[in-house]
Amino acid sequence: MFLRLISLPDWGEYMYNYFPDAKYLGVMDFATPGLLIRDPDLIKDITVKDFEHFPDHRFFVDENVEPLFAKNIFNLRGDRWREMRNTLSPSFTASKMKFMYELIAKCSTEFVDYLVDHPELCSSIETKKIFRRYTTDVIATTAFGVSVNSMKEPNNEFFRKGIEASKFASGVLHMLKFMFMRQFPRLARALDMTFFPRTTGDFFKRIVEENIKMREAQGIVRPDMIHLLMQARDKGSAHKLTLDDIVSQAFIFFFAGFETSSTLMCFVAYELAVNPDIQARLRDEVDRHLAEGSGSISYESMSKMVYMDMVVSEALRKYPPVIFTDRFSAKRYELPPAQPGCKSLIIEPETVIIFPTYSLQNDPKYFPNPEKFDPERFNEENKDKIHPYTYLPFGLGPRKCIGNRFALMETKLLIAELLQKFILKPTEKTVYPVVFDKREFTVQPTGGFWLGLEKREKGK
Repeated sequence: MFLRLISLPDWGEYMYNYFPDAKYLGVMDFATPGLLIRDPDLIKDITVKDFEHFPDHRFFVDENVEPLFAKNIFNLRGDRWREMRNTLSPSFTASKMKFMYELIAKCSTEFVDYLVDHPELCSSIETKKIFRRYTTDVIATTAFGVSVNSMKEPNNEFFRKGIEASKFASGVLHMLKFMFMRQFPRLARALDMTFFPRTTGDFFKRIVEENIKMREAQGIVRPDMIHLLMQARDKGSAHKLTLDDIVSQAFIFFFAGFETSSTLMCFVAYELAVNPDIQARLRDEVDRHLAEGSGSISYESMSKMVYMDMVVSEALRKYPPVIFTDRFSAKRYELPPAQPGCKSLIIEPETVIIFPTYSLQNDPKYFPNPEKFDPERFNEENKDKIHPYTYLPFGLGPRKCIGNRFALMETKLLIAELLQKFILKPTEKTVYPVVFDKREFTVQPTGGFWLGLEKREKGK
């Protein structure tokens, strides 16, 4: 993989299928030995039933060197993680989702209207480049309280910092730095190495600090993430929240939305373009709800779009934006025998546990004919037949992604707006089936996500 001879998903498949009958197998995560768990029931035990044995993710960034990344909810551990989880959870309740829906809807409408007004962009367009602009606008307004239109202002600072931050997953030099920080954290700290450019951290810190000062001075109450974090800071807790803590949560929300959510949108749009029958059925559902809502889609009507949910669920199944997720053992634990005739295995604290999300979700044992994009897997009759621990695009258990409902909402809104105004079509640059790029350490097709947007005529 490092020599670019195999893509990340294909490397995952190679490991997953090496011992096809084993519940788990030993693997090397760079220079660190770990266990790849293949058995869904064992995944259930580790992520839910025996969560106290595996409460944390692997940690490799020193918070004194890189607070922007180390202090976010994904990397926090123990009591600090529980406190932050309890602090942030109210951000994603149904009432908060409903409030943020209006902000997101404004972003999606402005985004699609820009494309309608600039047909010269639409004949052949690389969707990752433009969807990142949409996710930038969404996170800027919902997490930072800042209005941005990244299509009209292509060089705005929010977007540029997102591009800077996402570069850690591309290119050999960035990957070397990433590996070095994982394998030699103490030396990396001594060398004052950072995960992201210093300017990225400085920018987000300045934005949040100015935002907090303005809210305090003017008595502004905006029910978003920063407001909740300000409330938690003022209440006081065992671990008093600092500005770095607040910035770190807002940043990881931005980073996850910028990269993984835009990737999901790209794959949904791609599959709709190459499957016109699925696109037509989804458009009919969108048009029906638009008619019922007098030309707009409400939060309630979006939640009733059954086929939209099926389409997005299948895109997450076939192309999970995160190929692997992990856990870190906190206590000794006994695993059952990996195969009949083998002995059980005692694992020690600080053992790396890896869950092969992509491979489980593309295993024909659990999802027949996995290369086929088939939303019917998630219809009312079939979805209950899916083993719940073979489908984990947002992780599982208490450490499941806290923003999953938000990511689904912004994705569905954008797709609905696009289908209202355009017909998505493949172009000569569209590669089908997908061939994953060996140069990237994220899930991307070779050559990019190229599609055409054909403006809908009235009545069609």
